Amino acid sequence: MEIRLLIKGGTIVDGSGAPAYAADVRVADGRITEIGTGLQAGPGERIIDAADCYVAPGFIETHNHWDGGVWWNPNLEPLPGYGATTSINGNCGFSLAPAPQTDEDRQNVIDIFNYFEDIPEEPMRQIVPWDWKKWSEYKASMQAKVKLPLHFGAFCGHIPLRLCVMGQEAWNRAATPAEIDLMCELLDDALAAGAMGLSSNYLDYDKFERPLPSQQADDAEFEALLGVLARYPGATFQIILDYFMRKTANASLERFGRLAKAAGIRMQWAGMPALEYMADQLPRAEELHEEFKAEGLEIYTSFNVISPTSVINFGRTLVFGQNGNPVWQELVNTPGWDAKAAMLADPEWRARARASWDNQFAHSYLHVPSANLLRESESGYGPTGVTLADYMAQTGIEHASDAMAEWVLNNGQESTILKKSWEKSEPVLEKLLVDSHSLANVSDAGAHGKLFCGAGYNVFLLTDYVRDRKVISLEQGVHMLTWRLADFFGLHDRGLIEVGKVADITVFNLDEIEMRPEKKIWDVWDGTGGRTYRYTRDPAPMRLTLVAGVPTFDNGEFTGRYPGEFIGPETAHAHSLAEAAE
Repeated sequence: MEIRLLIKGGTIVDGSGAPAYAADVRVADGRITEIGTGLQAGPGERIIDAADCYVAPGFIETHNHWDGGVWWNPNLEPLPGYGATTSINGNCGFSLAPAPQTDEDRQNVIDIFNYFEDIPEEPMRQIVPWDWKKWSEYKASMQAKVKLPLHFGAFCGHIPLRLCVMGQEAWNRAATPAEIDLMCELLDDALAAGAMGLSSNYLDYDKFERPLPSQQADDAEFEALLGVLARYPGATFQIILDYFMRKTANASLERFGRLAKAAGIRMQWAGMPALEYMADQLPRAEELHEEFKAEGLEIYTSFNVISPTSVINFGRTLVFGQNGNPVWQELVNTPGWDAKAAMLADPEWRARARASWDNQFAHSYLHVPSANLLRESESGYGPTGVTLADYMAQTGIEHASDAMAEWVLNNGQESTILKKSWEKSEPVLEKLLVDSHSLANVSDAGAHGKLFCGAGYNVFLLTDYVRDRKVISLEQGVHMLTWRLADFFGLHDRGLIEVGKVADITVFNLDEIEMRPEKKIWDVWDGTGGRTYRYTRDPAPMRLTLVAGVPTFDNGEFTGRYPGEFIGPETAHAHSLAEAAE
């Protein structure tokens, strides 16, 4: 049934950055068909009263990890209530396709999602069908088996690409010319099928302190892969760099900027060091960024307006590994509470843990007992609501590692500790919000379910930076969440309120919306017939969210409709059709 709508009486913020203006918007057959003042409703047309509201393009989620979760949590909650209409996945070099065909190699992919993105292992293994090898086959499986409330785009990840071709050798060495050729074939398949591009990772080490397979790639491998990418002008090369831990990012940025320039491809790097502890790396990063712009290169930095949150649990987390504390990460990696409890009580392990604690990364707030809140107890033993420093004072335990060990031993592995977030550098963020080569809204939504809820960061940008502090205008804020992203990612049929564009639209009253507080819900299947939890939020709420002209959030709630499509850069499809014609 065709849905026809007339959105009347609103103020249009069209996504281009141009001044807002009053007008009505008509929607039919999934497209914007008319924009004007005083439009009258036609037969069968629903009128949406947008008085006192803004009418904007639907928001694009720049950096999500719903790759696994979409199979068991297809509502993508709470994104519809935050005006999101497109979700881009397969980031950080992590994607579900191409899929390695051996159990060990596929388990590596599952482990990587589980460790780095807190995507539950059992649903990944048992609910995701894994009935593909090539990326094109993955897309076909998604289209046949998954209903989507948002449009869904995905990169081809460098890590599964290497595992498919090299197996376990992907962890240890550069690829041979023959292996590079096979990787190029798989990447070409992905791009021809509409992948957003190639994502790679020069940040992360796995739970065993191994650099990820992508970090073993030499220039010859990257040159070949980027050569494939260059044949698809709408596609993007995404690279995740390390300003967080080992501070190798600027050297990597120089390397990949050089490779991207030589290949003539679009590159997204994550991202400009915008936390205060990264200040020593900022001058060179900004210098390189300005050099890229001066040369006219399509090299954009991505960023987020919220500092990462670290909620530590002791069943599965990457917090210790990413803070340079491998002995406490050993505890997390050890399966089963009985084995963990034995470690926590073992004097030898405790001695090793103290030494590891004392040698964590200098910027880690784990060093500061007063910056770690004992938040929740699984057993109820407590105490909770006090800091680790308070607990040390109460118990007389002198070393923070010993105090944490004692508290976890008494309270259980699903107990949580909230580590203070790193301070943001607001001057850096304010510059990025008006920079010509920056991409906002890196939210990680769909990942880190037991650490935080990334969904809603778009609304925080519109409320904190636009409404409350007036750092940027509403037109600038909406532009950063819509057309800037659509244009960069080659999604040129959306991202603007313009006749002929896909009717991905959100309607909201700026005074009504907020990024609502996180809340815990128990809706994730745990593989044993039970449920585990994740953090989510109540809706902002938007007055209305349309995906291809179909309401997905309406009258304060998710509508249960799934009009989303699996999308990719337009030029990828154009290239594929041109090849077929030849």
